[in-house]
Amino acid sequence: MNNIKSILEHQRNYFASGVTREVSFRKMQLRKLYQAIRNHEADILNALKQDLNKSDFEGYMTEIGMVYDELRFVINKLSRWAKPKRVRTPIAHFISSSKIYSEPYGVVLIIAPWNYPFQLAIEPLIGAIAAGNCAVVKPSNYSPNVSSVIDTILKEAFEASYVSVIQGGREANQNLLEERFDYIFFTGSVAVGKVVMEAAAKHLTPISLELGGKSPCIVDETANLELAAKRIVWGKYLNSGQTCVAPDYLLVHKSIKEELVSRMKKYITSFYGKEPHNNKEYPKIINEKHYRRLLGLVKDSHIVVGGRGNDLTHQIEPTMLDQVNWNSAVMGEEIFGPILPILEFEDLREVVVEINKHPKPLALYFFTNDKTHERYVLKHTSYGGGCINDTVVHLATSHMPFGGVGESGMGGYHGKASFDTFSHKKSVLKKSNLIDIPLRYPPYKNHLKLLKKIMK
Repeated sequence: MNNIKSILEHQRNYFASGVTREVSFRKMQLRKLYQAIRNHEADILNALKQDLNKSDFEGYMTEIGMVYDELRFVINKLSRWAKPKRVRTPIAHFISSSKIYSEPYGVVLIIAPWNYPFQLAIEPLIGAIAAGNCAVVKPSNYSPNVSSVIDTILKEAFEASYVSVIQGGREANQNLLEERFDYIFFTGSVAVGKVVMEAAAKHLTPISLELGGKSPCIVDETANLELAAKRIVWGKYLNSGQTCVAPDYLLVHKSIKEELVSRMKKYITSFYGKEPHNNKEYPKIINEKHYRRLLGLVKDSHIVVGGRGNDLTHQIEPTMLDQVNWNSAVMGEEIFGPILPILEFEDLREVVVEINKHPKPLALYFFTNDKTHERYVLKHTSYGGGCINDTVVHLATSHMPFGGVGESGMGGYHGKASFDTFSHKKSVLKKSNLIDIPLRYPPYKNHLKLLKKIMK
């Protein structure tokens, strides 16, 4: 606790010095971060293997590579984003000019999860640095090897009075949340997100919450079933289903259900082999608790494929469940694992109605070749973001914001959205001293008619 207070005191003093406000300084720090990551690429991949059994390919694709892309994009665009933005001024303020200044909040807290433990700690940090803040990064205690590497990288790149890492479990989180920060960025579960929001409210601290939820995947009768099967299997079982935007359940038109499921079985075998739970490159469930929870969801269910677990490695093979309805146990919460319930439908409108009865999901995926169906789903459903005819990849871009809505979160980041998230937009109107129109000053006399003409 004393260590946290000391770090915050030093960071507030460092921020007060004004050095982080210089755009050239921020870009230099982002380059230092890039180089420090390059220096420890092998360590990151090894840590991901230890914590989640991620292959080097998957680790680089979903964690390191995405961070590199974001760093290059932000460094290239930052000078333009940071410039004051001149905007129009109403005639009522003649003669004046109006500008919006992006200024840093100060000292920010970033709380990262365990499922993509490197990427989801560093990407928000890129935004915090780009906007000119100091930062405290709290990686997950569930992925200790990656957390240790993050600590090493950030100590190598930065002074603790600028960017610091706090490791530990629940007690460390509680101690951090008792302190006053200028901004909090949290990625994790809905339940913990509520705790973070409650703690932030005590200090009126602005926050971003990147949460989750049950993200639907809809396949209608016009879809390209071969591509749909391949892309759904890839997106669902990436990181063994431990992805906040993974398809949580499948809604498939009754007429093509059997064919789609058959093709998905084929791709599961093609991607992961006949015994995925023994595949050395297939990610594992993060710990015993989540492993047992997921196997409990499979128990007594109608298994179409999969269902087996490896008690030694905590791997659960890609699993699909049939004969599922909205009241089934597996539909009661976000699955966050390699289990895909299948529901069938006949009328797309009924699907939309049912989805809208539940909390707004973080993602929605729709496979179709019918433009009318596409427009209908886009118009009548609300969700954080998603794909038409693909899964997951909408978050792998710096050109669009990523975030949730409703119970799936608030706020967005990636690219300019990250810069904006960690920046306060300060509006300034500069008035000329050449003219001072007396209309606004009392006594107002009979000036109302003139005022109405100006302000109509």
